[in-house]
Formats: sequence, structure tokens, C-alpha cells
Amino acid sequence: MNQPYKGTPFDLTSRAVLISGATGLLGTEFALAAASAGADLILGDLDGDKLKSLENEITASYPDTRILVQILDVTRADSCQSIAQSCENQFGRLDAVVHSAAIDPKFEKDSDTSRFSKFTEFPLALWQTSLDVNLTGAFQLAQATCRIMEKSGKGSIVFLGSNYGLVGPDQRIYKKAGQETQTYKPAVYSVCKAGLLGLTKFLAAYYMHTSIRINLLTPSGVWNEHDPEFIGSYSSRTILGRMSEKDEYRGAIIFLLSDASSYMTGANLVIDGGWTAL
Repeated sequence: MNQPYKGTPFDLTSRAVLISGATGLLGTEFALAAASAGADLILGDLDGDKLKSLENEITASYPDTRILVQILDVTRADSCQSIAQSCENQFGRLDAVVHSAAIDPKFEKDSDTSRFSKFTEFPLALWQTSLDVNLTGAFQLAQATCRIMEKSGKGSIVFLGSNYGLVGPDQRIYKKAGQETQTYKPAVYSVCKAGLLGLTKFLAAYYMHTSIRINLLTPSGVWNEHDPEFIGSYSSRTILGRMSEKDEYRGAIIFLLSDASSYMTGANLVIDGGWTAL
């Protein structure tokens, strides 16, 4: 396998990396990035067919990568415990975790935004479902994986944040010309992402004097077939004047999972095109 990181602090050779939400837009990039650095992978998601397709994609580019795929429902503690145990059984260890599973209200091309109405009309059921996946899911997966990491006293956990966990959404960019009803990025998304920052700091402090490190990666808008009006509105709000590309987070995830970030815990790595600097 072509392994450009071999012998560097970014080398993940023989390290077992678990990724939840692995078939998502960024989850796929994280899996490809970890494979490029030599990691063994355990990939979890709800869709078995997509998991198999991702496994085939990774194998085509990195044929020496050892991969285990497993259905994962982060809202179920037993499912989280099962995938963590499968990783230990398969690879004899669990070195790193990326919690990428999330419900993210999309504003991409052909997305149904009809539910994203004003705050006072947002459905309680959608609020609870988002909390179950984005926050409780992260908590349960962390519990399951930390039980294994505690045996070795080391490991790296990365949660996935958002610029909207640091600042409020700029709702102006979700208003379309000629649209009678304003759509909004809902409150629950910001609440969940802000909560992950709190969980990151709590766990980092909890595992003081160990080598179990917990950090947050905070991206912002990732281009994915958005309509030109949204792209223009979003891009005008960033210092770099554009949305991010999905592969621009590969280097960051390798950094956070590897020894290159060995003196980093409880931190938030913000890669948002300058959104929160304004």
C-alpha cells in the first residue's frame, strides 16, 4: 500500500480506528484519510449496503487495509458496546474513535426544508430525535469505547462539531429570493454541537493523567450540490469566500487521531474558512 505517512508522527499503521456515521459525507472522508495513514478500520452506520460500498471503495484505493463493517445505531447502548467489542475482538485493540454520526438539517439541492420553520413551530419530536443521535449517541459511544481504552490507558476520541456550536446561525443565508416562508437552521443543531464541546472538555478533564485524549473537530459548510443562491450567500459570509470541500478535512482528522497531536486534549480544532473570526 502507498503509505505516505509511514515513519512520521501522522502514521496510523496497525492502529484500530472506529468511525461512526462512516458512510456520511465527512465520515467517508475520515475513513479514506485513516486508511491512507495505514489504520485498521471498523466502520459503523445504519445502512449495510452503503457500508459495503464504502468498504469496496477503500479496498480499491488501499488494498492492504484491514476493514470490519458493522451496523451501528448510536441511540442504542448495546449497539455501541457491540461495535466497540467487535473492534477489540478483531484487532486486539481500539486506538481511536471518530464520532461522525449525526442528524444535520440539510439545505442542499432538493433538500426538504419544509420542517425548518420558525422556532416556535419546530416539532418536539425532531428536537428529541436530534438529541438522541447527536448528543446521547456521542455519550453512549464514548462510554463503550472508553471502557476498552481504559485497559491500555491511551487512545484518541474525536467528536465532530460545527461553527454553529460556537456562534448562532446566520439565518439570512437560508432565505431564498421569492420565498414566502423563511426557513431556519433549527436551534437543536446549535445546541447539540455546543453540547459536544462541553462533552469534549469534560472527558478530557476526566481522563487527566492518562493518555486518553478527547478533541473536537469543528468544520463549517461543506459543498454538496447546494444551489447557486445558497452557495453565494454562504460564501459571502466567510473570509475565504467559499464553502469547504469535503476532502479538506482529511489532514485534520489524521492529525487528531495520530501522535502528531499527542499534546492536545480538550481542544477544538476550528476549520471554518474564517466564519467565526468575523
